[in-house]
Amino acid sequence: MAVQQNKKSRSRKGMRRSHDKVAVPAVIYCSCGEPTAPHSVCPACGMYKGRQVIEKKQATE
Repeated sequence: MAVQQNKKSRSRKGMRRSHDKVAVPAVIYCSCGEPTAPHSVCPACGMYKGRQVIEKKQATE
């Protein structure tokens, strides 16, 4: 089992962990107002770059 030679300071520990943060996901808002991932078709309305790509069925109640 590995045993450390010297105690690592809080500062050194923090510097080592500086890249371990969780990345915030990129979110854009479609023209319909729904949040979507960038460079992808909106799952709510089917629009991409201002044009209809996927035909969505209207919900009839």
